[in-house]
Amino acid sequence: MTTIGNRLQDILTTIQSAQASSQFGQTVKLVAVSKAQPTAAIREAYIAGQTVFGENYLQEALDKQTQLGDLNIEWHFIGPIQSNKTQPISQHFSWVHSIDRLKIAQRLNESRPDDLPPLQVCIQVNVSNEDSKSGVLPDDLTALATEVGKLPRLRLRGLMAIPAPTHDINQQIAQFKCVRQCYDALLAKGFTLDTLSIGMSDDYPAAIAQGATLVRIGSALFGARPARVPV
Repeated sequence: MTTIGNRLQDILTTIQSAQASSQFGQTVKLVAVSKAQPTAAIREAYIAGQTVFGENYLQEALDKQTQLGDLNIEWHFIGPIQSNKTQPISQHFSWVHSIDRLKIAQRLNESRPDDLPPLQVCIQVNVSNEDSKSGVLPDDLTALATEVGKLPRLRLRGLMAIPAPTHDINQQIAQFKCVRQCYDALLAKGFTLDTLSIGMSDDYPAAIAQGATLVRIGSALFGARPARVPV
C-alpha cells in the first residue's frame, strides 16, 4: 500500500476509535483536504479508497476536477467565498461548508443549476471571535440559518467551524463544545440538521468527541502541504 494509503488507514482507524467512544453515536466521514496538493496525490488517495475531497481555492479546484474527471469524486468547497465566485462554486461542487453571510447563500442559490440536486451547505460560525476568521458570530447564527433555510436550491445541513489552533486538548474540547452548543440550540429551535464539520489534522479526535460528523484532514493524510504546486 502507498504512503498515502497507509496514512489513510491510520486516520480511519483513529476516526473509528473516536467515533466508538463518542456519546453522540454519530457516523463520521473524512473530507480529504487536497488544497495545494497535486492531482497525483489525490488520485493516490482515491485508489486507496478516499472519495470525498475538500478544496479552498476555486480555480485550482476546477483545474483538478477537469484532470480527475474520470474519478467519481464528491467535491466540497471549504474555503472563504467571494461574491464573484459563487456561480462556478454552485455549479461544480456538491457541498459548501463556508457560508457566512446571506448574500453568499442567495447568490449560490440563484446560480445552482436546476438539473442538479440542492447544494448541501453548512454555515460557518466563528466561535473564537477572531477577526482573521470568516464566520457568523453565534449571536447572529439563528437569523442567518432561518434565511438560508428558505432558499430552495440549497439544503442547510449544519455548521462548520475553524476554532483557534491549539495543542491543549482541554482547549480543543472547550472550543468544539461551543460549536456543539450552537448546533444544539438550532436543533432546539426546530432546524433539521445532521452535520457538524469540525476537526482537522491536529484536533479531529477532540472534535469527534463533541459530535463531529465531517472531519477535514489534509497534512495528516498528504504530508506537509507544498506551496501552491501546479495541478
